[in-house]
Amino acid sequence: MSKILLVEDEQSMAEGIRDALEYHGFEVSDVRDAEKGEQLLDEKEFDLIILDVMLPGKDGFEMCLGIRKRGIKIPIIILTARVEETDKVAGLGAGADDYVTKPFSMREFIARVRAHLRRFANSEQNRSKKTSGNI
Repeated sequence: MSKILLVEDEQSMAEGIRDALEYHGFEVSDVRDAEKGEQLLDEKEFDLIILDVMLPGKDGFEMCLGIRKRGIKIPIIILTARVEETDKVAGLGAGADDYVTKPFSMREFIARVRAHLRRFANSEQNRSKKTSGNI
C-alpha cells in the first residue's frame, strides 16, 4: 500500500482527497500546514506528497524547495487554485513533478498519482539494479 502525505489547509478539500485516495487503496496522512508536513516527513516514510501552495506560514513552493534541498526524491504533486503560468513554472522549478489546478477531475487526479508512483518505483528499481551490478 502506497503512503501519501497530503498537505492541504482547506479541511473539506483535504477530506475529499483523502477519502478518494483511501477508497483507491492508498494510505493517507494529512496535515494543514507546511510545518506539520515537514515534521511528518521526519517521522514517517512516504511514497508521494500532494502539496497545496497557499498554506498558512510557509507556502507550498517553499516547502517543495526545502524537500528537494534535503535530498528527498519522492514525487511531489502540487495541487492549487493558482493557475497563472508563472505559478506553474515556479512550482515545477521548486522541484514538483506535477502541477494540478483546482477544480480538477478526481479520476484524472488518481490516475496521475498512480502514474507518478509507478514511474518512481520503476526508476528506483532500475537504480538498484545498476548499483548491484545486475545491468
